Amino acid sequence: MNGFVLQNNKNIWYGSFAAFDALGFGNAFSCRLHGESALISGGLNLALHVGDEAGLVLKNRRAYAAAFGLDAGKFTCCEQVHGSNVAVVVEALAGKGAEAYSDAVKNTDALVTNLPQLPLMLFFADCVPVIFADPVSGSIGLAHAGWRGTVAGIAASTVTKMQEAFGAKPENILAGIGPSIGQCCYEVDDKVFEAGKKYAGCFTAKENGRYMADLQAWNRLALLDAGLLPQNIYNAGICTQCSKELFFSYRAENGKTGRMGVTIWKK
Repeated sequence: MNGFVLQNNKNIWYGSFAAFDALGFGNAFSCRLHGESALISGGLNLALHVGDEAGLVLKNRRAYAAAFGLDAGKFTCCEQVHGSNVAVVVEALAGKGAEAYSDAVKNTDALVTNLPQLPLMLFFADCVPVIFADPVSGSIGLAHAGWRGTVAGIAASTVTKMQEAFGAKPENILAGIGPSIGQCCYEVDDKVFEAGKKYAGCFTAKENGRYMADLQAWNRLALLDAGLLPQNIYNAGICTQCSKELFFSYRAENGKTGRMGVTIWKK
C-alpha cells in the first residue's frame, strides 16, 4: 500500500502518509528543498551530526516545526548507532537532542511514546525510516533501519517495545516505510546477503557475485512476522538515490550530504 503524498506547507516540502493523519497522528518526511544549510547550499538539512553549521540546522528545524505547529524545542532524537535499542520517551526525555547532538538519547535507534504533541524525530539519507502508530493504545514509534539495523530486527523490536510499554497489539499497529534507497540502487556483498538469508527473496543476484538488496521489502516482511496486518503496512516506494533532487542520498553524494528529518507525533 502507498498512500504517501508530497506536499508543501509554509515553503516546507515534505511527504506524509494520509492514513496516519486520518487517525490523529501527524507525520512528515522532509524534502531537501528551501533550507539554509552551509553543507548543502540551500538545503533543508535537519541533522546536527553531519558537519553542518549548528545555527543554520537549528534555523531549519524551527522552520520545519513551524510548518506543523510544533515546538522545535520538543523534537526528541537519538544517537542512531545502527543498532537495535529502542527507548521509551517519557517527559524527562522530551526534547533530548533538539538543540545538540551530544544531548540525544544514547546508543539508541528507535523511539516510542504515548505523550501527545511530543514529536519524535530521526535523520536519514538512504537508510529506511519506519514510523508506527497504534490508534487503540495511542502510542507511536519511529525506527532507523539501515542494513545493520534491519539485520538486528529494529522494526520488530519497536513493535515489541510498544507492546511492553503501552499494551499495543500488533494487529492494531500501522507502519509506514518512508523514502530510502531502493533495490534499484543498493548493491551489497555476501556479508549482507548472508545476514539476510531469512529474507532471501529480497535479494537479486548479479553476475559480479554481488546482490541488489531491497531493504524496504525486507522491513515489510519483518513487520509481517512481528504480527502486523498487510493492509496496515504502507510503503512510500521512493528510492532516495533515484530522487536525490528531493531527498538527501549518502550514496549518490559520496557521503557529503544532509539528512532528511522524519517526524511522527500524536495530535
